[in-house]
Amino acid sequence: MATFTLTCIGDDRPGLVSDLSAPIHAHGASWNRSQMARLGGKFAGILLLDVPDAKADDLVAALTALQDVGLLVTLERTDVPVDEPALRINLELLGADRAGIVAEISAALAGRGVSIEELVTDVREAPMAGGRLFEAKAVLGAPATVSTDDLRSMLEALADELMVEINLTDADGA
Repeated sequence: MATFTLTCIGDDRPGLVSDLSAPIHAHGASWNRSQMARLGGKFAGILLLDVPDAKADDLVAALTALQDVGLLVTLERTDVPVDEPALRINLELLGADRAGIVAEISAALAGRGVSIEELVTDVREAPMAGGRLFEAKAVLGAPATVSTDDLRSMLEALADELMVEINLTDADGA
């Protein structure tokens, strides 16, 4: 079995997901995990799929051909085992919107060997204060050598500098 991570982007229109799913189904592939959204008039997505080895090349060709209907698809074979992080941590952030929040938080995390496994962000109007609020939710993966308390302290200090609120919780429910 071959595993692929697929990314796609195209002008948003009815039938886009159908165009994408048809060749996946026709080649006997399994649509596993995905995240897709309409952003700025474009439809963008990322998904993980499995396909029998014998059908992998034909599936790649069929999905790449979707460019003819306005959907740019790229695939990377990702069936190589990957080490799982020892700690999974949820991060929630809320504060006044300004440039650089993601850059500063992600750089601080990377400096500690912590990866961002999932990230969802949004900007919305601040109902009472005016202005705009930046909101982020992330799932972090950290090696066993990272102390959750040290990570929390570092992020709280950074949150003070950025004037945002950061909340960390155990992603595994422990």
